[in-house]
Amino acid sequence: MAYAAGVVGAAGYAGVELVRLLLAHPDFELRAITSNADAGQALASVYPAFAGVSDLVFTTHDDPALAGCDVVFLAVPHTAALAVVPQLLASGVTVVDLSADYRLDDPAVYERWYGVAHTSPELITERAFGLPELFADDLARLAERHAAGDAVLVACAGCFPTATSLAAAPAMRLGWVADEGPVVVDAISGVTGAGKTPSARTHFCSADENLEAYNVCRHRHTPEIEQILGASGRVVFTPHLAPLRRGLLSTVTLPLAPGARGLTAEDAVACYRDAYAGRSFVRVLDAGQTPKTASVVGSNACQIGLAVNAEAGALIAIGAIDNLCKGAAGQAVQCANIVFGLDERRGLPQVALPI
Repeated sequence: MAYAAGVVGAAGYAGVELVRLLLAHPDFELRAITSNADAGQALASVYPAFAGVSDLVFTTHDDPALAGCDVVFLAVPHTAALAVVPQLLASGVTVVDLSADYRLDDPAVYERWYGVAHTSPELITERAFGLPELFADDLARLAERHAAGDAVLVACAGCFPTATSLAAAPAMRLGWVADEGPVVVDAISGVTGAGKTPSARTHFCSADENLEAYNVCRHRHTPEIEQILGASGRVVFTPHLAPLRRGLLSTVTLPLAPGARGLTAEDAVACYRDAYAGRSFVRVLDAGQTPKTASVVGSNACQIGLAVNAEAGALIAIGAIDNLCKGAAGQAVQCANIVFGLDERRGLPQVALPI
């Protein structure tokens, strides 16, 4: 039996990646795609890659067909999901939200970083955080509720937090990281990470042949990374924009605790592989190897590389993902698979484009 699915915000970059994945998914039937700007236009006319594949037409965000879906994916700007999620849940529709509106545990932190009042904070305590490799138990509990007939909410992790946390969380959880000192995150993303709406920074003439840091010390993914890692007030996050369409690389420098100063890269690799045993989307590379975005683009995989700077007493953990797949749409489908009792790999590309 196919589950009826809808995508709100389907014309954006993350939204249309959801469309690509769901059209090929064996268990979800995509029935509604919305875009207020493109309402009435055929999917194939806005994105010719779908010519001959789908005859879906964009509708507006208030399309009544959404209420008849089993699951709706929200690929909308931050703060926009607040007005949509409660209505869908009340209609009995399970929601997988790609925005930041329900990610942060503390609504006051959300309000401080996003500048708006959180209008449904009660839903934060009920949602599961959508990063399956690190929050499997939360998603399993949500799957149980869904199997019992409840409409449930998944708040998917952001792209920078996904690559950063998959790279750094095992070290934090294993007690290797010092209790004090900054956790330094230097991350680079392709231009699609900024969304479809153009800006002076993402204009071709600005982005091409250019690399720059932006939102230094004030990027909104900072509190999310701190929440996942349990490192409140310690994350120094510096994002960079690169002239790539898709791909994200996050390099995390972690100060080692005194008891972990003898750690070797080989030891770290072995422990990380144990930590991610059975999680087929995370691949920990051999000691001495580092990941690259070209090795994950088009897939739902995350590659992790580890190195130890013994003199400085630091572990360097590097994570590479496709920002549109594992960093957004692919992760959303992975979470939906789990909630609906399917194999988490169902319908998701595991191998990147080799060329």
